[in-house]
Amino acid sequence: MPALMATDFHGEVVWLGRVADRDAALAAEPLEAVELDWGGIEGEAHGGVTRASCSRVLDQHPRGTEIANVRQLSVLSHEELEAIAAEMGLAALDPGLLGASLVLRGLPDFTHLPPSSRLQAPDGATLVIDMENRPCQLPAREIEAVHPGFGRAFRRAAEGRRGVTAWVERPGALRLGDAMRLHVPDQRQWEHLEVARRG
Repeated sequence: MPALMATDFHGEVVWLGRVADRDAALAAEPLEAVELDWGGIEGEAHGGVTRASCSRVLDQHPRGTEIANVRQLSVLSHEELEAIAAEMGLAALDPGLLGASLVLRGLPDFTHLPPSSRLQAPDGATLVIDMENRPCQLPAREIEAVHPGFGRAFRRAAEGRRGVTAWVERPGALRLGDAMRLHVPDQRQWEHLEVARRG
């Protein structure tokens, strides 16, 4: 029996982008198409097969430890992005300001998709969802520069809507308008999850 189940849920690629120089700015430039290799999107500052560990994984690794890069792409939901903008009081929010790699439309409750789910493009290019991407203050600076007075509202508005991080399982191409099919792990949720969360 397959460990992953293909579903009838599809997400339409409505935005693609790349952060070319992370030291210069978080903002991503919009693109019509991208090539995915083993390290993520070609030319992406967050790419690479490995990365230095950061504050998100201090319980597992000392800061700066070389670890596998499961944060090659930042994937957002079009619907959740609209909800973030509305809560912030903006008519719209450019995904480039959040350093997005990919925005999909049509997948409900996107930020909470099961870890290890797959998103597969028509040519077979496949992304593995690592986990929820928690909001931080970095996008707030980019938002504030474009929408003065609104940056501070981002973190709270994005809670539970910030999308997911993902890594490339199979290289290939992504283009605007592509439909990515969702595949989910064929297993129930761990019954001790709530106890473990409480510590």
